[in-house]
Amino acid sequence: MGEVYEMELATGIVRPKTRHFNHYGFTRAMYLSNGDILLSGPRELFDPTDNAQRDKARDLTWLYVLDKSGETPPVPLNTLCAEGPAVSRNRMRIAWTHRDRQLPELGKNRAKLLMAEIVYEDGVPRLDNQREIFDSKQLPFTLGHASLETQSLVPPEDLKVTFAVYTINEGNNTDVYMVDSETGAYSTITNSPCCYDEPEGIFPDGLHTLVEHGSSETNAWPLLDLYKLKLDGSGEMQRLTHFRDYKGYKANQGVISDDGKYMAFQIGKDNTEPGVGFGFLIMDLEEAAKHLEGFKTYDD
Repeated sequence: MGEVYEMELATGIVRPKTRHFNHYGFTRAMYLSNGDILLSGPRELFDPTDNAQRDKARDLTWLYVLDKSGETPPVPLNTLCAEGPAVSRNRMRIAWTHRDRQLPELGKNRAKLLMAEIVYEDGVPRLDNQREIFDSKQLPFTLGHASLETQSLVPPEDLKVTFAVYTINEGNNTDVYMVDSETGAYSTITNSPCCYDEPEGIFPDGLHTLVEHGSSETNAWPLLDLYKLKLDGSGEMQRLTHFRDYKGYKANQGVISDDGKYMAFQIGKDNTEPGVGFGFLIMDLEEAAKHLEGFKTYDD
């Protein structure tokens, strides 16, 4: 949790986006379709050197909208959000997660997914048409502490949402799921007891998502690489990076450009807090396609 910066690729210029107001750090900063920035972060002081307080602060975050001018403090949307939200790149629609750690009345290891539109009244953003789109009670198994997390709205309609289900049956595996916000129907995209599969950036074709993938047979939070995962439920994915071939390294936090031609991601290392990175890279997916192996399943 820290400051938000924006990097201009053409020039290498880095601009601070959140240093003009007081805050307690942010876990996410995501562009809305109008150019404003959706922020997620705690609103109370915590000790950043205390691991338990840091972990709690990751869950007890709140959503804000930062005007693209960068001249005013962000406007609170007055809702809790576990870690980070999902944001449409086509319309002013977001989805996010409520967990029992934020709302104890939900019951142990329970979570709900919500969706809403962001509207502006006299230039001030607020949530409109907020609705519940999924309840973890719909799942036929129990969840571990990490529970659920929204990841991406699926283009071009942005009616479906991918989400991660962590530590299924209180075990080691994490799987990718998708829910239709209009019907409430959900589907299992990966079903791999052997593996950690967390969806990340979405492809603009609406047929694929990035997924952080790695063996979780001995560790629920393994070293990971990035794969391109089909959203048809076949479990087929194509490996894009090979960082875990090198001891102690991983690739994570992937994002796909709106034209689907590039992937931005970061270098990660073993024995670090989730989400921590040590450098950014960009992959030219059209060039990479000449060298990549095909799709296969990893459910054995």
